[in-house]
Amino acid sequence: MCIRDRIIGVPKEIKSDESRVGLTPAGASALINSGHTVNIEKGAGFSSGFNDNDYSSIGCEIIDSANELFSTSEMIIKVKEPIEEEYKLIKQNHLIFTFFHFASSEKLTKAMINSGAVCLAYETVEKNGKLPLLIPMSEVAGRMATQQGAKFLEKPQDGFGILLGGVPGVQPANVMILGGGISGTEAAKMAAGLGANVTIFDNNLERLRELENIMPANVTPIYSNQLNIEKEVKRSHLIIGSVLIPGSKAPKLITESMLSDMIPGTVLVDIAIDQGGCFESSKPTTHKNPIFIKKGIIHYAVTNMPGAVPNTSTTALTNATLSYAIQLANNGWKKACKIDSSLAKGLNIINGSVVYKEVANAFDLNYKKVSTFLN
Repeated sequence: MCIRDRIIGVPKEIKSDESRVGLTPAGASALINSGHTVNIEKGAGFSSGFNDNDYSSIGCEIIDSANELFSTSEMIIKVKEPIEEEYKLIKQNHLIFTFFHFASSEKLTKAMINSGAVCLAYETVEKNGKLPLLIPMSEVAGRMATQQGAKFLEKPQDGFGILLGGVPGVQPANVMILGGGISGTEAAKMAAGLGANVTIFDNNLERLRELENIMPANVTPIYSNQLNIEKEVKRSHLIIGSVLIPGSKAPKLITESMLSDMIPGTVLVDIAIDQGGCFESSKPTTHKNPIFIKKGIIHYAVTNMPGAVPNTSTTALTNATLSYAIQLANNGWKKACKIDSSLAKGLNIINGSVVYKEVANAFDLNYKKVSTFLN
């Protein structure tokens, strides 16, 4: 039984080249069937393959502007973090349910503190040691990393000019993957499937053993330390960074000085750029301008990689977030987080207070325990 009908708003994403939307029509329908009102900003789903009629035909209200949508909604379901022009739309009465990646942006963090809103981040919802709302986007990003890396290795893109899988009689490319989590594993599967010679680094021996058992013969799991990384970068053609520390900035495993040791035309794909990047030389890029070249090395560091395949990404994301969204709508954020501790771990900022320790540590901010707000 829900506390009351909640008004849920789904705005159009306005971050550069972001084509996803926070809910599919099927997801919106499930929330409506649970007794809630769903407002969709006009055109919000178009780039993901969903038109306004797909939403209105199942009972959604189509709202003409972001201003009206935010002002009439209590719970906002988004995909990406609010950008600067949205800050003023977020108020104390709002629950914002989206990817935030606060540790990569002090400006965003302070804006959400000042808003007084409750900020529940997809990327820190944690269940049984896993991040269920990050997994689908990590799967997409991992697969895309290999796909994009292969493209930018082509000579017309200023790459080294090597085919990942080679051909009979010709050596394949060497692919180095930092991080054996979801995105790293998916990247390795794709690269191995194309026939590349793949090494995947992790500092968790148990995970390395798992990778040894599940990966094909052309994937070699290697223990991650500085000497092993320095050795491997010298022979790699594609390097994919996928190291994640939930809620914290990514560690810089590839230093800028290492660029001089790389093969000219090597491609670096930094999946971890949302969390500050795991290459020291990385800086955020966009789908329109996805790369930059430094010391002859191509850097791909698009902050919203899954946004390039919005139909797949939106559907996968809604599949993961919907059950949590229904809990939040049915019970309110406080009761829902009391009932489900995995949701409570998604709380990052509550009414001006930082309640996720890694975010507080990133910017030397005051930290309060979540329990303070749930009693």
